[in-house]
Amino acid sequence: MTQSGSPSRGAGRGSRRAVPVGHAVMRSANLSLLLRHLHTRGGRSRATLAQETGLSKAAVTSLVGDLAERGLVQEGELERRGTVGRPGTEVRIAPHHVAGIGVELNVDYLAVCLLDLSGEVRFSTQVPTPYELDDGAPEGRAYPPALLLDGVAEQLRVSLAAAEREGLWVSGITVAPPGPIDYEGSSVRLASNLGWADVPLGEELAARLGPDHPELALENDAKLSALAEAPRLARRGITDLVYLTGDIGVGAGIIAGGRLVRGWSGFSGEVGHIGLDPAGERCRCGRRGCWETMVGFGTVLAVLDEDDPARSGRLPMAERLARIRTLLDAEDPRLQQRFTSLVDDLVRGVGVLVDVLNPQAIVLGGYFGHFADLLVGPVQSALDARLLAADGRVEVSGSVLGLDAAAAGGAAVALERVLEDPLLAPVLPA
Repeated sequence: MTQSGSPSRGAGRGSRRAVPVGHAVMRSANLSLLLRHLHTRGGRSRATLAQETGLSKAAVTSLVGDLAERGLVQEGELERRGTVGRPGTEVRIAPHHVAGIGVELNVDYLAVCLLDLSGEVRFSTQVPTPYELDDGAPEGRAYPPALLLDGVAEQLRVSLAAAEREGLWVSGITVAPPGPIDYEGSSVRLASNLGWADVPLGEELAARLGPDHPELALENDAKLSALAEAPRLARRGITDLVYLTGDIGVGAGIIAGGRLVRGWSGFSGEVGHIGLDPAGERCRCGRRGCWETMVGFGTVLAVLDEDDPARSGRLPMAERLARIRTLLDAEDPRLQQRFTSLVDDLVRGVGVLVDVLNPQAIVLGGYFGHFADLLVGPVQSALDARLLAADGRVEVSGSVLGLDAAAAGGAAVALERVLEDPLLAPVLPA
């Protein structure tokens, strides 16, 4: 791969000359090119890699050696393409040395995912989010930042220990809180459902993990979920999508032209606060009639008895959802009516998103995805009925990653550090 440097001023006015790229910079860029190519396209022989990347066969052989020294690639089976010539030995991503960690900090649960470079989940865990009882807080729960961050740090220690047992070097940790992020300050700008504003999450979590922790980064939960779901849709040519996550709050991750949309201040995707009814219920954000007051998980829980197990924040989210499914299967009239109304309320907001963003696909995640069998068909039909043009149809589907989407997306983002700069990975001991 060739790469030109930035132009610089010469001695004469207006003259420009190319700044040569250093050998180390060029080699790092080519290592990244080769590793990313294998990561996205699968195993290839050295000859095929040279043909597809434009690198010389000698360069590919040398680069593969460097990547193998760091446990990033390994040799696999013989590659047979056609009938002419000798088959080459396949080079593929090695799964046994490098991993990334993603953790979702949800109102109802903390989910952690340890993902290796080959895409295999090596460890995952999900526990209820710790909280304090507070009659004055929404749903009687308060989420002091210190309490939650203690819980997140503990789950991360468990995941780091699992990585150490597996012999995995962790390239980074991505934490996904439910709200817009101040990327420069590594803080949560606003998480209304937690009662948080300007919480220095990165700094506080780093202090709990100690000085030797992997690099920490923050990203919004819905955005990470969209990034996690995007590759499967991209394989079908879908590069414009909206991932809609349904929890106590409602958020969206927006992919446009294959790229994540953050917005200039990080507030893109706060779709739960689209105002649909000025005279409606007051939202935790302080406004009235926000979309999430109509479709958030709390609207499902509200129709159940006060002592129903599904309403207990002490239970794992999977058990709460299973309890609701049991009641639906038993034809509980309150839930049947709620889910019938939920379709109408979902379409009100999704219709706005479709008109404004013109996506190819809407992916329903969170609790929406858990009940995709009840929601996808009716929502699809309602959207089809309001098409402005026949070629503008949007495809509705449920998330294939379920409640682990944000954590899986966070782990994948953490692995991007190594895909961008393979030299970050330590050389394997001799």
